[in-house]
Amino acid sequence: MKAQSGNFIAAFVSVAFLWTLALSASPQLHERMHPDANSAEHTCAVTFIASGSYDHPAHAPLITAPVQFSKIPALSPQWVQSPFLGAHVFEHAPPINS
Repeated sequence: MKAQSGNFIAAFVSVAFLWTLALSASPQLHERMHPDANSAEHTCAVTFIASGSYDHPAHAPLITAPVQFSKIPALSPQWVQSPFLGAHVFEHAPPINS
């Protein structure tokens, strides 16, 4: 008797979790289940799974207006001598005929 109830509970939890995954993958289906699914204050198991956190749902975005950056000034080219020109790489090479 105890094994049957354990199997029923495991099956129920598995089906409930799969249903929650299906709702998190389909926002339209989630909205049919919860009319306020698009509101920022809406919290349920689907929003927890969709946000990837069970502690709290994802925060609403802080920036709502498009961000405008200032213009970057034109860069002026500057010649810099290579640090490898003064290294004398072949100064201490092994002799050719040894």
